[in-house]
Amino acid sequence: MKGQTPEKEIFQNTDFASQKPERRDFEDCELVNCSFASFSHYNFTDCVFKNCNLSNINADSCKMNNLVFSGCKLLGINFSRTRDFGFAVSFVDCNLEYASFDQKKMNASRFENCKLHSVNFTRADLSKTKLTNCDLYEAVFDQTNLSTVDFTSCKNFMIDPEMNNLKKAKFAAPDLAGLLYRYDLVIIP
Repeated sequence: MKGQTPEKEIFQNTDFASQKPERRDFEDCELVNCSFASFSHYNFTDCVFKNCNLSNINADSCKMNNLVFSGCKLLGINFSRTRDFGFAVSFVDCNLEYASFDQKKMNASRFENCKLHSVNFTRADLSKTKLTNCDLYEAVFDQTNLSTVDFTSCKNFMIDPEMNNLKKAKFAAPDLAGLLYRYDLVIIP
């Protein structure tokens, strides 16, 4: 019918890992509790992933345009190898330990209630990225653009202000020790 928007195509409990990759294009889909062996050369546009275990998948040349990952495990994924054009991702309640966003421009991205232990953000552009209630234990920031990022609800970060762009970034006063770690200061609350 004219004027109606098509319903999202929904995939539930689908094991794409065991299937021959006949389909590589997903648009306006919801994928719930699905698994993949690889994202290499797949195209995802306007998709939502819920409760998927996508740990250690190969994401080489994958198109990720306006994706939302909710409650997903994404351990060790190298997002820096995905296609740059149109890259836009959001993560809510996800575990991204050991993921890499090296040199990735992701200033429209969002991380909410995420575990970002040992995530590599080297040379990434995170300006204007929304970080809410994230655990950044041992996350790597080196030559990273963090301008205007709000860290006030985040914890366990260590960021060298001399090696990163922090213009207008926001920090809570009790967390300022995470910016001074390289000076080996003893800070008493």
